[in-house]
Amino acid sequence: MAESRKSLVHNHENSGEGRKMNRKEILQKLTLEEKAALLCGTDFMYTNPVPRLNIPSVSMSDGPHGLRKQKGDSQDNGVSESEPATSFPTAATTASSWNPENVYKMGKAIAVECANHDVDILLGPGVNIKRNPLCGRNFEYFSEDPLLAGAFGAAEVRGVQKNGVGVSVKHFALNNSENYRFMGNSIADERAIREIYLKPFEHVVKEAKPATLMCAYNKINGTYCCENKWLLTDVLRKEWGFDGSVMSDWGATHNRARGVAAGLELEMPGDVDICRKWIIDAVKDGSLPEEKLNERVENVLRLIGKCQEDRKKRPIQKGGLTEEMRDEHHALAAQIAVDSAVLLKNDGVLPLNESEKVLVVGELFEKMRYQGAGSSMIHPARICTPKQAFDQASARYQYVKGYHENRVETENELIEDVCNEAKKYDTVVVFAGLTDYVESEGCDRENMKLPQNQLALIEKLASMKKKTVIVLFGGSSVELPFADSVSAILDMYLPGQNGGLAVKE
Repeated sequence: MAESRKSLVHNHENSGEGRKMNRKEILQKLTLEEKAALLCGTDFMYTNPVPRLNIPSVSMSDGPHGLRKQKGDSQDNGVSESEPATSFPTAATTASSWNPENVYKMGKAIAVECANHDVDILLGPGVNIKRNPLCGRNFEYFSEDPLLAGAFGAAEVRGVQKNGVGVSVKHFALNNSENYRFMGNSIADERAIREIYLKPFEHVVKEAKPATLMCAYNKINGTYCCENKWLLTDVLRKEWGFDGSVMSDWGATHNRARGVAAGLELEMPGDVDICRKWIIDAVKDGSLPEEKLNERVENVLRLIGKCQEDRKKRPIQKGGLTEEMRDEHHALAAQIAVDSAVLLKNDGVLPLNESEKVLVVGELFEKMRYQGAGSSMIHPARICTPKQAFDQASARYQYVKGYHENRVETENELIEDVCNEAKKYDTVVVFAGLTDYVESEGCDRENMKLPQNQLALIEKLASMKKKTVIVLFGGSSVELPFADSVSAILDMYLPGQNGGLAVKE
C-alpha cells in the first residue's frame, strides 16, 4: 500500500470551496468501475486506491481499547500476528469510573500508537446499549444508560481524533446481542429506538463529529442496517448532520446496490468481485441512479482527503513511538484501571495489612484476564499481573491455584488443597471472574453465573469463616451468591495490561 500514500488533493486551496471543487473534478474523471472500487475495501483493512488519479488508500485497524494492527502483510487476523500495543481497560471498565476524561486520555494515547503504524482509522469505540446482560460483547460497550454511553463515546472519539486519527463508531444500530448477530432482527418502536438505542450515536455524532460510523449486521424492523435508508440517510445525515462515511461491519452487506442507495459507502472487508458488479450493473440498468453512487463516492473522497489532512495533526509519524511513550501509556492504563475499579463490599479487611501474610487463591492471580475475547484482542506491549505486582512489592503471601481458568467444572482436589492451606491463615484473597471460555464476542453467555469451579471454591472458603476477599475480573454482570458470606469484593472488570499494578494499588 505504500505506493498509494500520495496526497489525494494537489495544490488545493484552503477554503472549503476549493476542496469541494477538487473532489468534483476527481469524480468526473473516475470511471464507473473505479467508483465501484472506491466503495469496496481491500486487503482486509484498507480502502482501494486509484493510482491513475493519485487517490491513496485509507488504512484501518481494530480497537477500541488499544491498537490491533496486523504485522506486515499478514492476512492472519489472530492476536499472535498483531503488533505489540498498549492494552487499555475496556469500555465496561472505564465507564465504571464515571470520568470521561479517562477515555479522552486513552484515545489520545491510542492515536499515537496508530500513527506509529501508519493507521488512519481506528475501529471503535462501541457505544451500543447493554440491553442484554448476557451479551458476549458487553465488555466492549460502555453502559445500559444512553447518556453515559454517549458521553464516554464522544470523549474517546475526541481523544483519538485530537491526535490526527479517525474513528469508526460502532455498531450502528440496535446491535445488542451476539447470538445470531448476522441475521438478527431488532424489533422496536420508534420512540424506544430514538430515546434508547440511537441516543448514544446521536450524542457522539453531534458532539464529537466522528470520521466514520460502522453499520451493524442485524436488521431493524425487518430491514438490514446496511440497507436501511431511514437509519443511514433520514436520521444520520439529514437529522443529525453527519458528513462522514458509513462502512459496513466486516461481512455485513447483502444487496450492495440497495446499500449504496440507502446511504452505505464502504463495504468491508471488500475484495468481492460480485458486489462491484452488482453496483455497476445497477447503474447501467437504471435501478441505482448514478447520482446516488456519486454521493457515496464523494463521501469516500472526502474521507480520504480528511485522513491526509489529519496526518499533519499527529504528534508523531510512522515509527516514532519511543520507549518513554510506551512507559507513559503503560502507566496511564494502570491509572485508568484504578479509577475504574469498584469496591462492592468491604467489612474493613481492605486495604490489607502489609505485615500480615495472606493466602492468595485462583489462577487468575497469575493469568489475569485483562481484555475481552474477539476482534478487539490486543497483543500487549507488556503485562503486569497481580502476581507480578505482588512480587515486585515484596508482598507477604502464599499462593495456591484453586482452579484452572480454562475449565468450568468443579475441581475437588484443587479445592481440598486450598482448604488445607487456608487453615494456616486468617485472610484469604480469591481471584475469580469470567474467563474467555465463558464470555466472548460471537456468542452470548448462557447465564450470569461465575464458572462452577470458582463458585464451589468460594463457597467452601466462605464456610470456613475466614476473612475472605474476592477480586473479580470480567466484562459483564455476574451473580454473587456469596456476597453476604465474604468480607470484601473488589471488581476490577477488564483492567488492561497493567491491571496487576491497579489491583495492588
